[in-house]
Amino acid sequence: MAKKHGRHTPAFLLLFLSDGPAYGASLLTRLQTELPHCLSDSAIVYRSLQEMEKNGLVESSWEMRESGPPRKWYTVTAKGMLSLEGYAEDIRQRHANFEFFLTHYGNIRDDKEST
Repeated sequence: MAKKHGRHTPAFLLLFLSDGPAYGASLLTRLQTELPHCLSDSAIVYRSLQEMEKNGLVESSWEMRESGPPRKWYTVTAKGMLSLEGYAEDIRQRHANFEFFLTHYGNIRDDKEST
């Protein structure tokens, strides 16, 4: 069985941030509740956000709250939206390859079951 690695975590984070600003824990919750198979954990989310901020894909600001710790809010930048387009193309290509694999695999299984 494959291990968790969250290869496309930045793509999903940018996708969710395109809906509007969010903080790390809320993004992790969306990943865990909205994706059919979440391969990301909090460490991957926060590392991805740090890397994306370093590369200019997101910007952040701190919200000081009366109760609880401060929250770091992230907003996608124009450069981040361009990166999101690149991720979309990559995922389209991978999806086509996965569809090919599943179709081919299904044919092999059907052939073996009929013999």
